[in-house]
Amino acid sequence: MLEILIYLFENYPQVELAPDRDALALKLMAAGFNGDEIDHALDWFSDLSTLNGATYPDSMLSSGATRFYAGEEQAQLDTECQGLLMFLEQAGILNPLQREWVIDRVLALDEDEITPEKIKWIALMVLWSQNPNQDYLLLEDMLFNDGNTLPVH
Repeated sequence: MLEILIYLFENYPQVELAPDRDALALKLMAAGFNGDEIDHALDWFSDLSTLNGATYPDSMLSSGATRFYAGEEQAQLDTECQGLLMFLEQAGILNPLQREWVIDRVLALDEDEITPEKIKWIALMVLWSQNPNQDYLLLEDMLFNDGNTLPVH
């Protein structure tokens, strides 16, 4: 399913699913994607839009608290993935609320293996969904420049 999400992100950065969901599904089928995976990917984007439209307390935007992962989260997100999320938050790329959205959307992928690269893609999609005009240079650099290692501070 991640392949569909990346395809949508790269080709339809301003995806508005409600009025054109069927037309978008047809375009994805024409691009060679599976119908069930298309439905799951479009639901994934719809749920991301729902997260964006909700109201959250200001305390969710910044916090010095340490994030502890529940058992289900730990089963999906190994220590490298958790470390990447911590890095993205400490570097100011994600705020605590955005981190939670990334975790939510990563778990919604329903994939057997979650890798740091997948988390980077999801983080980029979450950030882009909130502000498509923002430059996410560090995250894009981590994704596209074969940067599998985190910068050292």
